[in-house]
Amino acid sequence: MTETLTEPRPLSFEEALQKYDPVLGFEVHVELNTATKMFSSAPNAFGDEPNTNVNEVCLGLPGTLPVVNGKAVESAIKLGLALNCSIAEYCRFARKQYFYPDTPKNWQTSQYDEPIAFDGYVDVELDDGEIFRVEIERAHMEEDAGKLTHAGTSGRIQGADYSLVDYNRSGVPLIEIVTKPITGAGERAPQIARAYVSAVRDIVKALDISDARMERGNVRCDANVSLMPKGASAFGTRSETKNVNSMRAVEHAVHFEIRRHAGILEAGGSIVQETRHWQETSRTTTSGRPKSDADDYRYFPEPDLVPVTTTAEWIEALRAELPEPPAERRRRLREAWAYSDAEFRDVVAAGLLDQIEETVESGASAAAARKWWMGEISRLANARETEPAALGVEPATIVELNGLIDEGRINDKIARQVLEHHLDGEGGPAEIVQKRGLEVVSDGGALTAAVEKAMAENPDVVEKVAAGKLKAIGALIGPVMKETRGQADAGKVREIVLQKLGIQG
Repeated sequence: MTETLTEPRPLSFEEALQKYDPVLGFEVHVELNTATKMFSSAPNAFGDEPNTNVNEVCLGLPGTLPVVNGKAVESAIKLGLALNCSIAEYCRFARKQYFYPDTPKNWQTSQYDEPIAFDGYVDVELDDGEIFRVEIERAHMEEDAGKLTHAGTSGRIQGADYSLVDYNRSGVPLIEIVTKPITGAGERAPQIARAYVSAVRDIVKALDISDARMERGNVRCDANVSLMPKGASAFGTRSETKNVNSMRAVEHAVHFEIRRHAGILEAGGSIVQETRHWQETSRTTTSGRPKSDADDYRYFPEPDLVPVTTTAEWIEALRAELPEPPAERRRRLREAWAYSDAEFRDVVAAGLLDQIEETVESGASAAAARKWWMGEISRLANARETEPAALGVEPATIVELNGLIDEGRINDKIARQVLEHHLDGEGGPAEIVQKRGLEVVSDGGALTAAVEKAMAENPDVVEKVAAGKLKAIGALIGPVMKETRGQADAGKVREIVLQKLGIQG
């Protein structure tokens, strides 16, 4: 279908929800981080030169035979267990028939009516702490397609001068997680979409079965939306926004599609069952192609692969390897660290939960760990155009810096300087403080001289302090810090000022 200029204006989100109930469905594709591909020994690696991680099986050459990646099967079982699914005792692969240039065999090896995992659920936490259960229909194994690059001004297939295909991704192991239809979401539908995809990504990261980097396509979401008139029981026609690769984009895509569907239906039109493409700049979707139903793919059992069988012993052995569920871990850490809900949300949103946990385990207080990672380390990472975790700051470094502050050897301002010098390769915090002579000035002679100079140059401030306005001492600390290059002990400065004025502190 091509986009037309006559498509009705989308309704506002509020108007849409007054007249319609949204029905959602998500298909999340997870690329596994196995060393080799799903059915061949070709390397499974990201970022290499195009068409270098391929072999005859990836390219679908005549006479080649696939072999199932055992590690991928184990990863699929672990993910199924983490999604509270039942694991099949017996399952088969199938051929999903369709022609596209990035699918060299003209079919995709997938699973259809016999998936490895089925009938599960994920409880997702919304912004206000409410738990919403998303039911899982199945999680099945398959292989990824290649990647097309469309050369032209738009970067999309429409209007492209030509297209280039990279088969490096062809055959990469995938697990596709398909939800059951999600009803009852109401105005929270976009938020539930974001929370669900975030929960799935957290689970696969915790399992260490995927790099889970959405910007690389390791986790991709196809978001299905349809609307039912209020009081109706039959689902409407759905649209499927393909390959959305960020949590924010999933949320916005669902929000827009609800509005778009409502606008068409209110104008007396009908929804076309089609794929859609998310446009980040305009926060809208555009038409892709008519969406096929399962029958159109002419599935049939893959004749070149034997069925996969599991045993109770194998499944239980894999279950024993599962880590603490991410949601339970977050609740435990939030309680242990005594962070406010807002503070903890900020830590999670910044992706610094692991770093702060490691820093606390290394001996820092939860408050200090949060202060450093969310404050100065994040600031330096932003200035150096990288991620905080990529700076290479070890938890032990934060503990050592904090220890120097607690001992009174340096203050916060000096500690920030020390951290920068550390990132520049000058050594550990204590070593830098000693080499650069950065310890705070707290000896009586030098500090007293600096205080006397500040008091002489600011008689009005001295007068206020003498009159009992002790908060005014802050106006004297500044000049003392300047005189001592920021190395004065602020507490000691206050003591000297009060002593000079004969005031009991």
